[in-house]
Amino acid sequence: MALIISPSLLSANFMNLKADIDMLNRSQADWLHLDIMDGHFVPNITFGMPIIKQIKAHTTKPLDVHLMIEKPERYISLFCESGADIITVHFEGSIHLHRTIYQIKDTGAKAGVAINPHTSAELLWDILPDIDMVLVMSVNPGYGGQKFIEHSYDKIRAIREKANKINPNLMIQVDGGVDNTNVKKLAQAGANVLVAGSYVFNAQDPEVAIATLKNAL
Repeated sequence: MALIISPSLLSANFMNLKADIDMLNRSQADWLHLDIMDGHFVPNITFGMPIIKQIKAHTTKPLDVHLMIEKPERYISLFCESGADIITVHFEGSIHLHRTIYQIKDTGAKAGVAINPHTSAELLWDILPDIDMVLVMSVNPGYGGQKFIEHSYDKIRAIREKANKINPNLMIQVDGGVDNTNVKKLAQAGANVLVAGSYVFNAQDPEVAIATLKNAL
């Protein structure tokens, strides 16, 4: 199974964002991961629709939009209009999750559900047949550069085992602490979409760092 690499722009240089997007366009990255935070669901604030529109205008890659916000259903159509190709909402942040998933699908975007480190994988079983992707947070959401939480492997394996029975095409994305030391183990556990921020943008050569993850298997 080929790995999809989705570098997180949370770690990019926002004073020279176009240069980083140009680099990602040249690279072996598959998607661009955009972390949207509202200061309520997580203790941080990032950016919104105007920045996404500008990114969309300059990238050749699909936009993988991760909504770490409360009541995401209020903004689904706006994020799609801004250029989102994949929209992931949090299990913990959406009261009517099934309705929100189909709200995303009705726009033509792929729909994902994220779970925080404290959330059991089993809580996803009812929604698993309806979604395109599960995002396993392997750090506590809100900030980049955190240490990978080791029990994430067990969660990934459990989701992959269940998905093989009821949704074989499900993508499993991992976000937090992903680097060259754990990429193979993550893939062996069943993940096939990897988000990397600090590992990519703090590297001496980010394109080489991306290629290292992409070609790790």
